[in-house]
Amino acid sequence: MTEGEVVTTRVLDRIDSPADVRNLERNDLVRLAEEVREEIISVCSQVGGHLAPSLGVVELTLALHYVFDTPQDKLIWDVGHQAYAHKLITGRRERFKTLRQEGGISGFPKRAESVYDPFGTGHSGTSVSTALGMAEARDLRGDDYKVVAVIGDGGLTAGMAFEALNCAGEQKRDLIVVVNDNEMSISKSVGAVSASLNRIMTGQHVNRFREDIKRFLQEIPGIGKSVLKFATQAEESLKGLMVPGILFEELGFQYFGPLDGHHLEHLIETFRNIRKLKGPIIVHVITKKGKGYTSAEENPDIFHGVGAFEKDTGRIYNNPSPPTYTQIFGRTLVELAEKDERVVAITAAMPLGTGLVEFSNRFPERFYDIGIAEQHGVTFAAGLALEGMRPVVAIYSTFLQRAYDQIVQDVCLQRIPVVFAMDRGGIVGEDGPTHQGLFDLSYLRHIPGMVLMAPKDEDELRRILLTAVKYEDGPIAFRYPRGKGYGVVLDEEIKPLEIGRGEVLREGEDVLILAIGSTVYPSLQAADILDKEGIGATVVNSRFIVPLDEELISDLVGKHRILLTVEENVVAGGFGSAVLEFLHARGCSLPRVHCLGIPARFVEHASQSILRKKYHLDPEGIAQEVREAFKRGTRTPR
Repeated sequence: MTEGEVVTTRVLDRIDSPADVRNLERNDLVRLAEEVREEIISVCSQVGGHLAPSLGVVELTLALHYVFDTPQDKLIWDVGHQAYAHKLITGRRERFKTLRQEGGISGFPKRAESVYDPFGTGHSGTSVSTALGMAEARDLRGDDYKVVAVIGDGGLTAGMAFEALNCAGEQKRDLIVVVNDNEMSISKSVGAVSASLNRIMTGQHVNRFREDIKRFLQEIPGIGKSVLKFATQAEESLKGLMVPGILFEELGFQYFGPLDGHHLEHLIETFRNIRKLKGPIIVHVITKKGKGYTSAEENPDIFHGVGAFEKDTGRIYNNPSPPTYTQIFGRTLVELAEKDERVVAITAAMPLGTGLVEFSNRFPERFYDIGIAEQHGVTFAAGLALEGMRPVVAIYSTFLQRAYDQIVQDVCLQRIPVVFAMDRGGIVGEDGPTHQGLFDLSYLRHIPGMVLMAPKDEDELRRILLTAVKYEDGPIAFRYPRGKGYGVVLDEEIKPLEIGRGEVLREGEDVLILAIGSTVYPSLQAADILDKEGIGATVVNSRFIVPLDEELISDLVGKHRILLTVEENVVAGGFGSAVLEFLHARGCSLPRVHCLGIPARFVEHASQSILRKKYHLDPEGIAQEVREAFKRGTRTPR
């Protein structure tokens, strides 16, 4: 180092826990916010992730950890895709570059990962219920700590959140709910006035003064109660003009806000005042999604969950071809809707993620984004179908789980023709166990009256979608994987499939492979590998989980000594189970049978290719399963 040279170190490099944050001077806190934001952008540009939501809560995260004594005080994130700043300052800074990678840290709060993650998340609307449960347990034990839930304005569209707010307001527990509102814009003047008013209104002296006035008025003989009622009404009317808090106060909460979610000084002072108060409290915070990164600010939907991108320009690295299954689904639905005015589309706060943006632009009167309210969406679709419409409910496989009762009671029991399009069916990848779509074949196939399908490629997805829209005898569902298709040629004319019919793609005399959906092409590749080793494989694109092609299976099973079913779903209760149940009921003479799929576990985060290899769902893995079956068998292949 030369004389006079100044060595600067990041404040972030000195932060190993929130205790280190609490020891910082205020000017260092501002520097820390800038460095945290830069680190999030840098890492996400390389490995992808939930960039925009995490950038929007940097100051809020620092303020919460600065004021509250975490981990003794409990901080509960709703959904959790905004928790990157939280991870960086809670002992995971050095591992942050492993975000969402195999063996690395999760993209969501995870209890096994840190004591600062008191609750694991991944689906929306859970934070207030969890926080209320913790607050109740705290009071039952006689402990003394704060419980804070952070929920977005989008999360408040989940019915579960309002159920919890209703319960919390009635129970009057000491609970703080921070509403992170990133959809409203807020001007400097409004923000300054609002922040100033709320810093004053949250002070102990003001709240004590208000209570003293109420007691004084109540004690005035004869007219005290009337005066108090008038004063309360006047106060409520004034507050109704100034703040959007009446709903929360009617639910039993004290409401404070809106606050500028990027003004650290104001946030810290407000939270310090609120920390001294008792009872259920709502703090309304206004933030900007993607804050500090122009591309994310201008395109918050695209950068909500994004793959790797060029940091300097924001250009997302994308191979333009072939199109994704999601894109094919969206384009095909538009094509079908042009010919059939009954077709309507429903999504749960994910028009971009489910490929329905073009549909919403072309047919706005037939498009419904019902928010994070999957239960409502399913029953809403039932009502549409009963009055002659053809509703297509496009929801990620993992999120449709939230509406299971509505699928059973409101749709299937009444045999109402609702179409369920399940995006991200199978292994999803880096988002981990909360997002892997590995249960849908199991949780849908046993419901009476449900037809269940999965396409082998993008052209068959088009055929399956047409089949579903034309099917009017009851509910019908299909799943398709995340990511790009195979680049197959798309037929100019879409032709529907015959319900319950599979197809033989390849014939061989040694092993019968019944594959479904995304496992069909890997099974064909596995057959090529086995053929070079003298093992002949028949490969069937089963297409239908319900109803099975019983005639085809019955005919083929007796011609082979080994049967292998392959699915990107949990084995328990899945496609393979359906085949075995059918063969047993039919009294067929079973060959040696092996069901290949996901074992009974929650699948960790890693790339799709890594996970498929790990669980033997790639071509070599499928071939190895056949080899092992022959080793255990009594017959040597030709």
